[in-house]
Order: sequence, then C-alpha cells, then structure tokens
Amino acid sequence: MANGSTLCLDEIGELPLELQAKLLRVIQHHEFERLGSSQTIKIDVRIVATTNRDLTEEVRQGRFRQDLFYRLNVFPITVPPLRQRKDDIPLLVGSFIERFSRKLGKQITSISKETMQTLQDYPWPGNVRELESIIERAVILSPGPVLQLVDKLKISSPPISVAVRTLEETERNQIMKILEETGWRIEGHDGAAAILGIHASTLRARMHKLGITRPESQE
Repeated sequence: MANGSTLCLDEIGELPLELQAKLLRVIQHHEFERLGSSQTIKIDVRIVATTNRDLTEEVRQGRFRQDLFYRLNVFPITVPPLRQRKDDIPLLVGSFIERFSRKLGKQITSISKETMQTLQDYPWPGNVRELESIIERAVILSPGPVLQLVDKLKISSPPISVAVRTLEETERNQIMKILEETGWRIEGHDGAAAILGIHASTLRARMHKLGITRPESQE
C-alpha cells in the first residue's frame, strides 16, 4: 500500500531482533514476500522511523541491529523534550483548549497567567501527551470560561545527591572504623577480621581493593 510513498514505522526501537533482520532486507533490496507466498514483490518506499529510545545505546546493549541502525540513520531529526521547549507550551495549551472545548461543548475562553506559568515550570516527564491529557481533564472539570487545573503539578524530587555514599564507600568506612577500634589488628579473636565476620585474607584483599592502608603515625 505504501509503494511509491512514505511508510512511518513508529517506535522502531520496540521491534524484535528477528523482525529487524527482515526489515533490513526490505530496506536493502526493496523487496519482500507476503506471508505464505513465494512471489517476490518489488517496492519503492521511503522509510520514516521514530523512537523515544537511544538507539546508539540499544545497539551497544545488543538489543538493536547495528546494520539496521546505520540504514535508518540517514537523516536523523532529534525533537527536544517539552521541558526544553517551554515557549511551545502556550501554543500547545491554546490548541488543546480549543480542540477539547469544541469536542466537549464547553466554552473555555481564557487561562490565567499563574496557571500558564505553572504549566511552563513543570518538567513534563510525559512530554506532549501528558500535557494533552492534563488539559483535557481541566477542560472537562472547569466550571466556567477560565481553565482551571485539577492536577497538582509537583516537580519530582531531584536525583539522589552525589554525596550519598556508594556501597564501596560504606564498606570502606565500616572497615576503617573497625580497624581503628582494634588498633589496626587484623587477625586474632579480637581482630578486625573476626569482628567483621570474614577471614583475615579476605579482609586484606578488601583493604587492598579499597585502598585502605595503615597510617604511618600508628605504626
């Protein structure tokens, strides 16, 4: 059906590996066979593929064929997330309000500056689809001509601080603490290894890996 035209393959990153090989053959040779048929069909189709995945990383992880990626990556177009296009939000909001008001028979004619600012300050992890859903709910539930948000747009917590200790840092600090309490004695009934519940050789290996050395002042 798309012969001589354009075929859009949405969410190409979700395509299973076994189907990726079949698609690669179609793109390379411009031909395929229908399921259950031995007749080869020649085609001339322009492929437009979309994805929200990082295909470079998918290739590195072995989840996407490298040869297919290179075939598709002829003219890449990257669309920035909505949080990087804050100036687009008022235009999108206006369009959504108009569409849903017409669809639902509502008369939403305005939106306050405060509400618009709230929408622009939100990072939109769900991008345009999330914005669209929130505006539709707001149109449904707004009692008058002014759009009223019904969703509490809370900015998610920032990533865990880099100051939070890693497992290795926690292990290193615990070993250091026990070593200091035992006067840097590793073996014996009251040694650090016994307190930590590991063999002395294991403790020495962990100390070497974690870069733990006895301070010269305590020798």
